[in-house]
This record gives sequence, C-alpha cells and structure tokens, in this order.
Amino acid sequence: MSTALGPDLHQARSRIVTLVIRHQPLAGQQDAYQRWLQRAVTAAREACGHLGVDVLPPAEEGAAFTTLVRFADVDQLQAWLASPERQALIAEVAPLLREADAPEVHADAEFWFNPPRPGVRPPPAWKQAVLTYLVIAPLTMLIPPLWQPLFARYPLLAGTVPSNLLITLCIVPLVVFLIMPRVSRLCAPWLNARSGACSFHPTPRGEQP
Repeated sequence: MSTALGPDLHQARSRIVTLVIRHQPLAGQQDAYQRWLQRAVTAAREACGHLGVDVLPPAEEGAAFTTLVRFADVDQLQAWLASPERQALIAEVAPLLREADAPEVHADAEFWFNPPRPGVRPPPAWKQAVLTYLVIAPLTMLIPPLWQPLFARYPLLAGTVPSNLLITLCIVPLVVFLIMPRVSRLCAPWLNARSGACSFHPTPRGEQP
C-alpha cells in the first residue's frame, strides 16, 4: 500500500488531516466489500485520534466507494495506516478490488467540504467561504455572552487576550468537529450544483477503514 501525501502535509503535523480512500469493487463483489467496510469501520473506531468519517456510495453501478476519514493529526493517522490491524484488513479486501488500495492524505481546510466523486467539479471557493461564514458568524455572537458571568466573577479572564482565547477555544472545536461536517452534508446539493438551495441528502456514515 502507498499513501499519497497532500501538499505541505509534513509541515502541518499538528493540523487535522483527512484520509481519502477510493475503492472500486470488482463486479459482483459489492456486497462482500460492504461487509468488509463494516468490519473496518468497527476496527477504526478504536484508532487513537480518529475524529469521524463520511462514506460516499457509488454514483452509478461499478463506480468507486469514496471514504473520508479525519484524524486529529498526521502522526496519529500514520500510526493507523501502519498498524498491523489495518494491514490485515487491506490484505483481506485486496481480492475484492479492481485496483490496489492507495489512500491520499490531505491537510487542506477544504476537506470540510466532501470532495465529489471523480469527474465532478469541487464546490466553488465562494460557496465554501459563504458556508463557513454562516457557520462561524452566529457563534461569534452567541458564545461571548455565555462567558460573561465567568468574566464578571474573575476580572483577570475578562482581558482582551484571555477572553478571546477562551471564546475561540469554544468556537473552533464546535465548528471543526460538530457543526461544519453536518452543515456541509446538509448543503451538499447546493455546494456541488450551479444553483439551488440547501436540502437534506443523507450520506451513509460510519467509522472509517
């Protein structure tokens, strides 16, 4: 197995990283592949640093499954990739695939927005910016008032630097781990279309291989 590293990945070791896996099962092997995927999902739940996963099923018969897996940093991701447990899983699935397993690793923020299937253009940057703004802006208005009672009781925390650090500490995990993955799935039709509105389009989820 080889792993393609995204640009500047080694310079961003503390950044959240996304593992992108595209598997195309052989004809007649989709059911077997999905059974394998469920076992891999269960194993990956135990991986240190595992943050979440999205599985995009094939758009048409015979197309590839795309799995996106997020880890807290590149070292924890590489530990999972090199683990004997994952190596055994890859050896097990290899006979079911048209091509060998060759995951890609990215540290780009744009992977909040699920990369589309091969042949589909990624969401325009302005749409990604608009969605990110719409997620973060309300939090910048809602979170600070929640801290006011604590700031009133402990004036040292109310200073410009400590107060902003605490507020940011609340906003960033909410956006990265909870809100943005769900909002990007909810708005996937709008992100990946020339026009249209957000609508709910469920994406199969599980914990990743």
